[in-house]
Amino acid sequence: MNSEALRDLFEAVRSGEVDLDEAVRRVAILPFIETDHGRFDTHRALRQGIPEVVFGQGKTVHQIVGAAEALRSAGQSVLVTRVDPEQVAAIQEALPGAEHHADARTLWLGPDEVRIQGKGTVLVVSAGSADRPVASEACEVARRFGNPVELIEDVGVAGIHRLFASLDRLRAARVLIVVAGMEGALPSVVGGLVDKPVIAVPTHVGYGASFGGLAALLGMLTSCASNVTVVNIDNGFGAAHVATLINRL
Repeated sequence: MNSEALRDLFEAVRSGEVDLDEAVRRVAILPFIETDHGRFDTHRALRQGIPEVVFGQGKTVHQIVGAAEALRSAGQSVLVTRVDPEQVAAIQEALPGAEHHADARTLWLGPDEVRIQGKGTVLVVSAGSADRPVASEACEVARRFGNPVELIEDVGVAGIHRLFASLDRLRAARVLIVVAGMEGALPSVVGGLVDKPVIAVPTHVGYGASFGGLAALLGMLTSCASNVTVVNIDNGFGAAHVATLINRL
């Protein structure tokens, strides 16, 4: 349930297409649906503008399918992140039509084309090919949330000229998500080139002293570019969520 669906329901009651008891029944399931697998928040899109997303990591096939079925019963599309590749076939068998994005590690059960709600382009910029899973997650989530999305890959600071070749695209974007491991320098460089919000995503990629992404995280947090803000290590989903809210303003 989102604000548009709620308005449609109110209009249907006013026109007589839906009687009052049926409207009450539909509204009664708004806060959450309780199943054996958990409590699923069907009210989130109404409160926050974006529906609940299922975090697949650590969940069994049975739990993921149960969550998806609960959300579908409430009439909403289903996005599952961090899906174990070994579980995909079993989940798709139980949920016919679920689309798997291997690089992003997501599953989607919903319309092929999501209505665009963003006012501009969300541009995802990735430092290296090793950062691709996180960048792909950011792209796929942002796209499923109704944003036009573009991706620029392999433009890390070790070959800065590769980034400058895309300067027009950087400046044309409305919100930028910049994904990098190692020392995490790329968001600062991008932030110094554009007048838009830059959401930095550190990845775990790097040798020993990168400490599994901690070095990149600290580097991004201490960025001298004032338009850079930071999400957690490997959190492409969180970056896409925030970018979506900014892009709707």
